[in-house]
Amino acid sequence: MRIKRIAGLLAACAVFASMSAHAADDCFEQAGAYQGVNPLVLRAVAWCESKGDAAAINHNTNGSIDIGQLQINSIHFPDLARDGIPHRALIDPCVNVFVAAWLLKQKMVKYGNTWQAIGAYHSESPKHRDAYARSIQSIFVSWGELRPAM
Repeated sequence: MRIKRIAGLLAACAVFASMSAHAADDCFEQAGAYQGVNPLVLRAVAWCESKGDAAAINHNTNGSIDIGQLQINSIHFPDLARDGIPHRALIDPCVNVFVAAWLLKQKMVKYGNTWQAIGAYHSESPKHRDAYARSIQSIFVSWGELRPAM
């Protein structure tokens, strides 16, 4: 089942990665629809993580690295590599968004369609999870979205 989902993710990534740069914005909509997550949440996470910088790479104090606009952490590299997604592919904006949508969906499966799931995208630790969720909420407020459809 997992291989089938990842194969679909790879196929979707390949299609959207081949699109022109102006169509990259559609990746949020397409990835959200594909995984059943709110694309506005993905956009807010991208803004929180990197201000939407597709080339962002951050080295963390724990030795891990985060790649792309949604800052996919290197802890996921082994799983992604097993499923045919090399970490260098994460610099592609659409691949990055699709992988982030897949990761967010995993958190939604665990926590439900909740702020906890959104916060867990960043950390499973309740303190960090809840602070991150509040950061995403504040982005929605700044965008005039008081309560996004979850």
